[in-house]
Amino acid sequence: MPPDSLTLRAPAKINLSLRVTGRRPDGYHTLDTLMQKVALYDRLVLRPKKRGIRLSCPDSDLPEDDSNLVHRAAAHFLSSMGHRLSGTAQGVELVLFKTIPVAAGLGGGSSDAAATLLGMNRIFQAGCSRRELAEMGLALGADVPFFVSDLAAARATGIGEVLVPAPSLEGYLVLLANPGFSVSTRWVYETFALTSETKKINLSNSLDDERRSKQGGPSSGRYDYHFEMTNDLERVTISRHPGISEIKQALLAGGAEAAMMSGSGPTVFALFPLQQLERARKCQHTLRASCPHVFLVEPLRSERGG
Repeated sequence: MPPDSLTLRAPAKINLSLRVTGRRPDGYHTLDTLMQKVALYDRLVLRPKKRGIRLSCPDSDLPEDDSNLVHRAAAHFLSSMGHRLSGTAQGVELVLFKTIPVAAGLGGGSSDAAATLLGMNRIFQAGCSRRELAEMGLALGADVPFFVSDLAAARATGIGEVLVPAPSLEGYLVLLANPGFSVSTRWVYETFALTSETKKINLSNSLDDERRSKQGGPSSGRYDYHFEMTNDLERVTISRHPGISEIKQALLAGGAEAAMMSGSGPTVFALFPLQQLERARKCQHTLRASCPHVFLVEPLRSERGG
């Protein structure tokens, strides 16, 4: 019997590295990025209903119509898998409780969409494989397949949909500092394209040696990650929002081993070794004076890839 209701957690992610490798004829940019899920969650409740889609987002300014990615994910699932639905229910009621900041570089919208697909597959007993759900998810956003997967960390190429399991980040706490405003991912990529194509600047190679040494990834050698903490989009976003750079410097001054903007921003994350929990908490307290959203979380782990 399908469940009367289902509650799922939708995790955030950080980009431990992000390089823009090209641009396709359709305008999408190709990437090479290392993504890691972290223990910051939205919560999604799903209940089957006879027909239609009803979405509510309590204590949030998010739209509750088809402009919301969760609503679109539900509609896409119903239109794609209607022939597999069991019982008389042909619709769904969804309640989304937001914790992950919106348009923050943390993948919250994509994660919510993935949770919608996963949850509807269960409540309707549609029998979709994760691959099928990932293919559905790609029509909603390039990060959705990663959140549909059972991977805690993955290297993603293409437009973000080609996933290879990666070792989960271990031995570190992640401090997330969000300044309280949103950033348009589309604007960031369009501006990156303008900068790289007309000014001939390779953003990933324009960092000086001192900056690389400060943000070049965990340096202790305890874990074999083989990645360089570089975000090609960071300079674009900072050009409009210079306060992001100040957040990075505050995190490094607070004892973080590394700090960098996640995705298209504006959230900045910092890595603190586990044994420096008190230092991380002190830095979290300090950042709350300037950032309305500050979270100290752990990276998630999965059986695959780490």
